[in-house]
Amino acid sequence: MPTLPWITPNPPPRAAADVHVFASRFETRTLWGALRFLVRTPGVWRQVSRAPGAYGATLKARPFRRTYWTLSAWESPQALKAFARSGAHGPTADGLAAQMRDAKFVTWTTSVDSLPVDWDEALKRLE
Repeated sequence: MPTLPWITPNPPPRAAADVHVFASRFETRTLWGALRFLVRTPGVWRQVSRAPGAYGATLKARPFRRTYWTLSAWESPQALKAFARSGAHGPTADGLAAQMRDAKFVTWTTSVDSLPVDWDEALKRLE
């Protein structure tokens, strides 16, 4: 699966706004777990495309390597938390937790002028 292009569900309200960036890396224990992750991705992707406070998102998937990366930008940490606990994401995350071998998360703040966030920057922060 190729990298999904950056989508912009909600344009930021002003040029000088701060943006809260979230990046993650997931590695599943088995190929079966990776395929379960892949099957559940479309529902979460639809959710983020309509999420209040979401300024952008993208996803890298390497299911045969059992690894997935997410990168998103949010209006606030509260908007990110609301997304993570609702819709398809909440049950998907809970349902896949036992499949995870490793997960890493990083957050940082940047300016709206930095959108879309560069994958190289996110991958460096996830190392």
